[in-house]
This record gives sequence, structure tokens and C-alpha cells, in this order.
Amino acid sequence: MATIKIKQVRSAIKTPHDQKATIVALGFRRLNQVIEKEATPQILGMIKKVGHLVQVVD
Repeated sequence: MATIKIKQVRSAIKTPHDQKATIVALGFRRLNQVIEKEATPQILGMIKKVGHLVQVVD
């Protein structure tokens, strides 16, 4: 499968609990952190859910 790089660009403070849990489940620990994940339907759905907090990096 293809991989995708994701960067957290906004803080999860004052977001609903489920969005905070999604950020943690993706593996983010700090702001501006870039992680690489497999582009599975589950991961893409998680990215869509917190799309206002993360950015897909080329």
C-alpha cells in the first residue's frame, strides 16, 4: 500500500473528546510533528475527521 505523510498544524485543545482521541490514535504527540502512515481506508477516515487539525504533506 501507499504511504501518506501527515502533519499536525493546529492544537487539539478545545476540541471534542473524540477528535482528541483520533489525534492520539493517529500517533501525534506534539504540534508540527510529521508522521507517516499506510493509506488505508481507516486512516483516511481518521484524517477526514480531524482535517481541520492536520495537513497532508507531499
